[in-house]
Amino acid sequence: MGNAKSSAISQALLDDLRQRTNFSEAELSRWFGEFRRECPTERVSQPEFERIYQRLFPDSDAQAYSSHVFRSFDVNDDGTLDFSEYIIALHLTSSGLTSLKLEWVFSLYDVDKSGAITKGEVLEITRAIFKLIPEEETKDLPEDENTAEKRADKLWSYFGKKEKEKLLEGEFIKGVLENENALRLIQYEPKKK
Repeated sequence: MGNAKSSAISQALLDDLRQRTNFSEAELSRWFGEFRRECPTERVSQPEFERIYQRLFPDSDAQAYSSHVFRSFDVNDDGTLDFSEYIIALHLTSSGLTSLKLEWVFSLYDVDKSGAITKGEVLEITRAIFKLIPEEETKDLPEDENTAEKRADKLWSYFGKKEKEKLLEGEFIKGVLENENALRLIQYEPKKK
């Protein structure tokens, strides 16, 4: 019994994260220990996050995309990710294709956090995604999506919106769920080596 070690996750945080994710108490406790070892301040700054992403995409320019991902995960806008934000992000991005994951993707594309996506925001994220794609892979893309601009145009067309119209979260999720091509266009999955 007695006092818990300061490096242990608090029971309140543990209970909250268990309710909000599909992770077990054991998983959360293990990840908290790893998080503390990697981030003794219990915070991940944007530059640290960008370095992590660069290691995931060593042959690409991951800076632009990682900054957008960071923005979408930093829900309290304090410029850092704490353990709770980190775990929620992990849950959202690893939970499979669900409306929950698409809610996160919507927040990624909603660059100005207005609650709606513009075609310009789609283009901004598509350009960031294109920087992740190695040049030799872009040569294999279909002609109508082999540039960020073409890909953004194609994606926007699936939602039936005019150039200056905005796309709300429900419309985005419905459009992606109803169209396999839209799902493919909102992300980049590296080729297996």
